[in-house]
Amino acid sequence: MGTRRLNAPAAIAEPLPPRQTEVLERALALLVEGGERALTTAGVARAANCSKESLYKWFGDRDGLLAAVITHQASKVRAGDAGSARPSAEVFRRRLVDFAVDLLDVLSGEASVALNRLAIGQAGGGGAALGRLVLEHGRRPIEVRLSALLEAGRAGGVVRFSDVREAYRTLYGLVVRDLHVRLLLGDGPDPAERDHRTRAAEAVDQFIRLHGTAG
Repeated sequence: MGTRRLNAPAAIAEPLPPRQTEVLERALALLVEGGERALTTAGVARAANCSKESLYKWFGDRDGLLAAVITHQASKVRAGDAGSARPSAEVFRRRLVDFAVDLLDVLSGEASVALNRLAIGQAGGGGAALGRLVLEHGRRPIEVRLSALLEAGRAGGVVRFSDVREAYRTLYGLVVRDLHVRLLLGDGPDPAERDHRTRAAEAVDQFIRLHGTAG
């Protein structure tokens, strides 16, 4: 099977100024508290103590604000300096574990659960606009960043795989398992799952046993 390469979408951007980040955090809080209907430009402006004109300047219309909120959430799942060099096995593992910890932290947070519940609810009613935003500005940038890290590991001879997308899906599944589905259904994590670093390290070690080149 040939190698697939991913092109980074426009959703991957430079870090926002602190004031804009603060506004997006307030928008996330409104979303958790009141659902999508609470996420209006007037409501966000009032909660963040800024003008609607500033919101339009920074994020555009309401869809732009939603996209920015989702992008902000996805930006919390970091990949380190994935493409700068061919990492050693130790550095590669550490970066994967850090990435997996971020992923678990974000997916298990109230904001991500609220966003995904809303997106699923809309899709079931025939309106998939929010779902598309979540995929394009949330899941897709995370896939691009993790895929770049996996490619760096392959270039460094630490892991081997023929298809980066399949490797990404394997690692994602090992890290997340059914946790996100259970959270969406209102079930909390098991006690053992609350230690995200331990869970992340176990998942990464499982992945390396599958795809590692050592031994």
